[in-house]
Amino acid sequence: MRENDFPSARERRPRGKRRFDDDEPQFLKHGRQPRPTPVEDDGDPDQPLVGDRWSTWDQATTGPEPYPDWVVTELAAQDTELGVLKTGKEADVHLVRRAVPDTDRSCLLAVKRYRAPEHRLFHRDAGYLEGRRVRRSRETRAMAGRTTFGRQMIAGQWAAAEFAVLSRLWEIGVALGTVAVPYPVQLIGTELMLEFIGDAEEGQAAPRLAQLRPEPDELRGLWEQLVDVLVVLARTGHAHGDLSPYNLLVHDGRLVLIDLPQAVDVVANPQGAEFLARDVRVVATWFAARGLPADLVDPAALTGQLLREAGLR
Repeated sequence: MRENDFPSARERRPRGKRRFDDDEPQFLKHGRQPRPTPVEDDGDPDQPLVGDRWSTWDQATTGPEPYPDWVVTELAAQDTELGVLKTGKEADVHLVRRAVPDTDRSCLLAVKRYRAPEHRLFHRDAGYLEGRRVRRSRETRAMAGRTTFGRQMIAGQWAAAEFAVLSRLWEIGVALGTVAVPYPVQLIGTELMLEFIGDAEEGQAAPRLAQLRPEPDELRGLWEQLVDVLVVLARTGHAHGDLSPYNLLVHDGRLVLIDLPQAVDVVANPQGAEFLARDVRVVATWFAARGLPADLVDPAALTGQLLREAGLR
């Protein structure tokens, strides 16, 4: 991967499209995320069925252009809840089908919904949030004091940060011909809709790296893919912040990085280099334990390389 293959921020940003910064919480613009609203099935064709909702595409901040062909952008589409894929301390991930009735236009989406302020348990959030900027001192004080408004602000930052980082990584991956993150379909409030990674026919999510026991050749290939995506992250000035084999999916031999709300700005965050080094140490330990030769898995060497890519050495 050569440095001149890496597009600049100006080259990546579509002309005329407003830049989305993680210091502007979208929930303040759009309000809380929409929830499926049951309605009476009175035979009115203008109403979705019970348990469904209309597509919120026109209300949301949408993902990078050009949109992939599989993304359903029609406003006549309906979102149907299919179940829960994952529960977590900060958010739950649901499986949703967005489809245009009486057509073959449909797609599966992984929908990440951050919990209401009184139910959130953000894990060690103070360290991750260092270096993220907000525009008004009132917001900074509220976040520091963990008031109800402050917790809502934090949730907005988590969702906005994940959407922004995924969008940037997707654009870079497309430019380089190797995409290692799910496509971020849309963000509205603190609800993030993502490409579903897995078997769309069965609705079966791709396994996490931690669940697999790869053969030696596959193990080495996955490690090489991981190094490539960490280099791209470092060149954007970020570390994952909580990287482990549990937030790496493997689908048809492709490594996919997920769960990026805590992505750390390694330059602005005083602990940025430590977060990056911890990311490397955790995944390197896993690969080494499964038989990857020590000369390939050298945490110190890889950490040094990534810090140089980020401009910190």
